[in-house]
Amino acid sequence: MSLSSTLRRFPLPFLLAATIFAAPCIAQQNGNIPFPETIPAPPSQLPAEAQANKGPALMDPAGPTVSLQTSEAMFYVGVALNACGYDDGLDESAPVRKTVRDEVNQATQASEQARDDRDKLCLYIDQHRLSDPAQNLAQYVSLALYLTPPPDFTPSVDEQELPPDANGVLLILPLLRRFASDIQLHVIWLENRGAYDDLVNQLHGPLTDMIVSTNYYLKMPATTAFGRRFLVVLEPMFSPEETNARVYGSDYVVVASPKNGQIYMRLVRHAYLHYEIEPLLYARANAIDRLEPILKAVQFAPLQFNFKNDIDALVIECLIHAVEARTMDTGVKIVQVPANLPRSETEPYEEARRESLQKDEAVRQQSVDHSMAQGYVLTQYFYNQLIQFEKSPESLDSAIGPMVYGMDIDSEIHRARNVTFDQYGEGEILSRSPQQPQGLDLAELKLMKGDVADAGALAQKALDTHTGDTGRAEFILARVDLMNNNVDAATSAFHKTLADSKDPRLLAWSHIYLGRIFDVEDQRDQALAEYKAALTVRDGQPDTREAAENGLKQPFALPQQADSTNTPPKSTPPAQTIPH
Repeated sequence: MSLSSTLRRFPLPFLLAATIFAAPCIAQQNGNIPFPETIPAPPSQLPAEAQANKGPALMDPAGPTVSLQTSEAMFYVGVALNACGYDDGLDESAPVRKTVRDEVNQATQASEQARDDRDKLCLYIDQHRLSDPAQNLAQYVSLALYLTPPPDFTPSVDEQELPPDANGVLLILPLLRRFASDIQLHVIWLENRGAYDDLVNQLHGPLTDMIVSTNYYLKMPATTAFGRRFLVVLEPMFSPEETNARVYGSDYVVVASPKNGQIYMRLVRHAYLHYEIEPLLYARANAIDRLEPILKAVQFAPLQFNFKNDIDALVIECLIHAVEARTMDTGVKIVQVPANLPRSETEPYEEARRESLQKDEAVRQQSVDHSMAQGYVLTQYFYNQLIQFEKSPESLDSAIGPMVYGMDIDSEIHRARNVTFDQYGEGEILSRSPQQPQGLDLAELKLMKGDVADAGALAQKALDTHTGDTGRAEFILARVDLMNNNVDAATSAFHKTLADSKDPRLLAWSHIYLGRIFDVEDQRDQALAEYKAALTVRDGQPDTREAAENGLKQPFALPQQADSTNTPPKSTPPAQTIPH
């Protein structure tokens, strides 16, 4: 069996450290000061092509993977909308919103120039108003995410790289700059910054609890991969009823406004589930492709276009809906049988417990049925699989392979055809920018999806044209060689990564790969030397440390095949996309 087919059958991240439970540290960004306990992502130099295709301006490549922040640029945009008649959710908003509005109004009334510039600003906003209130706000949120802080207050990327909706309102910037200067908006921001910081402090705990509980259910640690970020931006100048969630490449952003000190955590969690689950399923793209016949069964469902035409998107959303159904608060109190009660007296409690469990399950099933009627027709399948998953010690990363590979497609198509779809759809809260990754970022994505040839071609092009980080390109080529069963070439490429790269993440994992290659080839002394070298690099990430320490404890071995008659060649350890 070839190594690539082995990976298709066993798409688990074999070369990553074993899953451990670790409470993630949420960076609480008041200005640019993270909490002391924040564990930053691996330091790295962004390659040239990534510099040309940046994510939102708030995303710090060397910063934490999960953070809660405020943004002065977002504040400016919120002030502009409020000054021009945006009153949605005003009564439910945090008090600071009315305070800022009053201060802006007083400063505007005190200056004729400010009033004139405000009128021009409001005319622009009125002329660019969209019929859908959510989309109307979303275009300005998109723009604000890509703006540098005042006083520059300019796009952080080239115009052609802005999200399309942001590009549509780009010309608001000179008008807003003049108005902000007239009323000294920066001073108003500084005067109210304390109230913003108080809200961040108030929400830090609930957000951390959500992340911890979600990862606990998935039995996975918080993602520490370089280049992937989950960011919550708090902006009380917006309506609490409008939570904006979007994906820009590998950056996941939620913009929310508090109501009574809380945000809609269910929507934030939905976006976070995308952040955690999507890489797991993208790594199984070859297996998911075989599910495409299911798309025919949902053509008349009230789904968005992408779910009807992209099997990856549909499968991901169905799994997320199933997780949400399994972990939702049903409002049903589960009766507990008192401890140390004589057996003769337990029957009433046991009966009451059975009834409460049935009611709880009925509420969860209603949620599943609703998702199915909306067109997410694999929700029931994944819901049933998750019941078994909860009884197993393995993580979702390990369990997702059998879930996908073991699906009986004909049965699921039959189930889908028997669903009566709702007439109207509820839509998906998470929007995606059509912005595409380039260069080595694209190579990593293709490698994750199993497109080995294109990933290798892009990495080789980066080397030939001297664009991007040489060490990172060699690291990608090394994993491509492994997936093509070319262990000698992979070993050489890992050594080139060690020679050319200064990124601790790439260096540490190159040593770990080499150690595992030596282990598979029964060269234990050389393997031990590589694992020790990985620890001396001091990447500092828990998955790196655990992988190296596990290598020191016992030799790495290829996973056992489901079919013992089909084992991979001994000299070809599987390769997966790993954090870099």
